[in-house]
Amino acid sequence: MADSKEQDPSKTEEAQTTAVIPAADDSTPAGACGFEPEYVPEGGREAWTVVLGSTLALFASAGMINAYGTFQDYYESTLLPSSSSASISLIGSLQVFFLYGFGPLTGRTFDAYGTSVLIPLGSVVCVFAMMMVSLTQEDEAYELFLSQGVLFGIGIALMFNPSVAVMSHWFRRRRASAIGVVLSGGAVGGVVFPIMLQHLIPRIGFGWATRVLAFLIMVCFVVACLTIRTRLPLSGRISWRTAVDLRGFRDVRYVLATVAGFLLFYALFIPYFYIQIYADFRGVSPKISNYLLAILNAMNIPSRVLPGILADRYGALKIFIPASGLCTVLILGLWLPSRNAASIVAFSALYGLFAGSFVSLLATYIATITPREVYGARLGSVYIFLAVATLIGTPTAGAILKTVDEAHFTRLIVFSGALMAAGTLTLCAVAVVDSGRVRVGIRHRRTQEREDEEQRLERS
Repeated sequence: MADSKEQDPSKTEEAQTTAVIPAADDSTPAGACGFEPEYVPEGGREAWTVVLGSTLALFASAGMINAYGTFQDYYESTLLPSSSSASISLIGSLQVFFLYGFGPLTGRTFDAYGTSVLIPLGSVVCVFAMMMVSLTQEDEAYELFLSQGVLFGIGIALMFNPSVAVMSHWFRRRRASAIGVVLSGGAVGGVVFPIMLQHLIPRIGFGWATRVLAFLIMVCFVVACLTIRTRLPLSGRISWRTAVDLRGFRDVRYVLATVAGFLLFYALFIPYFYIQIYADFRGVSPKISNYLLAILNAMNIPSRVLPGILADRYGALKIFIPASGLCTVLILGLWLPSRNAASIVAFSALYGLFAGSFVSLLATYIATITPREVYGARLGSVYIFLAVATLIGTPTAGAILKTVDEAHFTRLIVFSGALMAAGTLTLCAVAVVDSGRVRVGIRHRRTQEREDEEQRLERS
């Protein structure tokens, strides 16, 4: 019986693609892959305590990125009236760029030393950066570039990758669900922070409102430092040569997934940054437009958790492709023709519901085709391309929106929809290759024999 399971490609696909550590599931008995699978708790008090700490870490760090639309609206109208929309959006883009651009370094550091260095250091940097943001003077854009763009972006980068990657130490079958719960912390932050800013700025001013946020995230980071920990042995050494693991690009699925991620993340944050400005252009009441970003991020919460649960059962791609396809339809079919508050609110809610799954599903799919020991580094290698996409995505949107009028908003929305459609088609190509119907190209010709040899060596 074990031999028949081992010959069934549908049962051993993950074992073939993760030659060092085969995945174990309920249908695969111990020893079916030739040796005992690595033990993973799949839950318990310690595991869910780590999930709590990682969720709070992303609430306080990534949540600030999701709230940047509120900062952008305030900067354009009050704090930086002399700066262009493109230059102000670059501040938020820098945060996302550093988050993903530092992925290779933080990923390899995590593989070597775990969370003992990255989480405390990232916590200090984030809190200090927000204190510096609170001291920004009017029309001094460079101060925000350095504090909120560069410094806070670096702090987020130190927090994000280890908070997600540590889930592979505690979960395997339920890993997508755990990652979804962790990433939902960023969505909750995207709900809480805009509402706090909208209420605090008129009462105590921008400076003290930002300091209140800084104290709040400091409390979250203290809990994160006390609860996030690794479980498996670490290498204890790191070198620049191993900071980026490019061997994943021998696998055509990894290449196509990276291309799809680049296209999707190029457009992903454009509605986050510009939906409130669009609503103001359409004459939507501030009582509604001020909460659009909170609505979008609130709908991110179920989309960070539920797709992970479904991905555990059906596979990441079977959830990722419909989600990205629906986002394409929403941008071109709902946002483009929207003219009133009802349609704009509907777009914000529905886009948030489906777009929120992108980060967790991409990370989950990469995990299914990557050995555990190099998962952090290979995920970090993908993040390099996502960093470039997010750095140029919203500034490109700002450059398209030179003037806030009908024609320029139409170009912006069509541009976003076209990128989302291209990314969805690329994901379909990944699914075709992953299904086994296509066994040509990089993976088949260059790596199949190497993977088989690694499995034989490991079994011996």
